[in-house]
Order: sequence, then C-alpha cells, then structure tokens
Amino acid sequence: MHSVGIISQVRMGSTRLPGKVLLPAAGRPLLDYHVARLQASGLPVLLATTTEPADDVLADYATAHGLPCHRGSETDVLARYHETAQRFGLDVVVRVTSDCPLIDGELIGRAVQRYLAANNPLLYYSNALERSFPRGLDFEIFSAELLAETYAQATLPYEREHVTPYLRSNPATQGRVTLQNEAWPGGDFSRFRITLDTPEDYEVIRALIERCGAAELSTAELLPVLEAHPEIMALNAHVEQKTT
Repeated sequence: MHSVGIISQVRMGSTRLPGKVLLPAAGRPLLDYHVARLQASGLPVLLATTTEPADDVLADYATAHGLPCHRGSETDVLARYHETAQRFGLDVVVRVTSDCPLIDGELIGRAVQRYLAANNPLLYYSNALERSFPRGLDFEIFSAELLAETYAQATLPYEREHVTPYLRSNPATQGRVTLQNEAWPGGDFSRFRITLDTPEDYEVIRALIERCGAAELSTAELLPVLEAHPEIMALNAHVEQKTT
C-alpha cells in the first residue's frame, strides 16, 4: 500500500504579488479554496513553507486547519520537498503550487490512480509536459525514491528552485525516467491563465470565484466558463509566465 500525499509549496514572499495566497475572494483567503479543492482528491494535503519569519502565518494556518506542515529553505525548494516527504513517510509525492486556487483535486485523484496502476517508481506523470490545461491546474506525480535521487544529484540552482527539472531533462535521467503527459481530452485550453502571480491574475481569479462560482466547478465545468467570459480572461492575457 503506497503512502501518497499532495505537497503544496507555499510562502508569503512573492516579487510580483506579496502575500498572494492569503488575499481574499468572497470573504475567504485564496489558500482556503486551494486546500479545499485539493482535499477533494481524498489524499492528504501537506504544506511545505519556509523558515522565514514572514511565513509564520502559514505555519499557523496549517496548525489551525489540521494540515501537516514542514518548514525549510526558501530557495532550495527541492530540499523542502524531499524533507517533507521524508518527515511524513510518503512513498509517492504529488507536487502542486499554492498559487493555484482553482486546482482540481478530483482530477488529481484520478491521475494518481493511473500513476499507481503503472507500478513504475521511475515514472514522472504530469499534465504540464505538453500543456493543454490552463496554467493554474498543474500537477506532477513522482516517487519519493525519484525525489531522493533528484535531491542528492541535482546541482544547478534552477534545478533546486524548481524541483523537477533534473528528473525531467537532466542527461543523467534520460532513458531511465519515463515521462508521461496527461492531456485534456476536450482540446487545448493552454491559452488561459488561472494561476496567481500578479495583480491582474488576482482580478481574474476573484472574478471567477465571486461572479461565476468557479470554486465549486470541476475542470469540465470550469473550462466552458473561461471561454464564455472573454472580458474576465482578457484581464491577464498579457501576463508573461516567469521562466523556469
């Protein structure tokens, strides 16, 4: 029996939108929506935050909501993930980022079942290798074994900051690690952005939650809403994603 957990990296520091995860929508912090939607997967949700004093509020949030929490390096996010997985005894890690308030836990739960059915500890499974989902619904699934190897071997700063580049693209893992992408069967929605990194992103997400009830929608229900409201989605259409 595998021990599977969703680890969400979360911090208050953000160059473009400080404190973004606790900004309100419909009277609740966006982190509430993120956690509740992940819990729909039926899997444990763990927070991986930093030892920075500014993130004390997030450790307190985890305590108040009964969420396992580990605090580690702000810049070495790979170490933070490895330490969290080790501390809480995970065999399989689902990696998500907390700037995705509309992430779909039920979608992740089904993906985990497919990952487990493959029975391959060298499998990397994601819906963002070839993007067809909107940015903001991303997940990655991999074994704690593969994470431990990555933690031990990855040396480049961007590999440490972004967690999975080593296992996805380092020459040392090519041919050993199997990469599997999950595409959205209903077409390409990668032009839409429902992640939270700028004030414009916040306006989009707040409008979707407050005007469209997006926090209650599955991916299949949400995608037509994005298409039906070009006036909302135009608000952040110009935002450039920070490169990894």
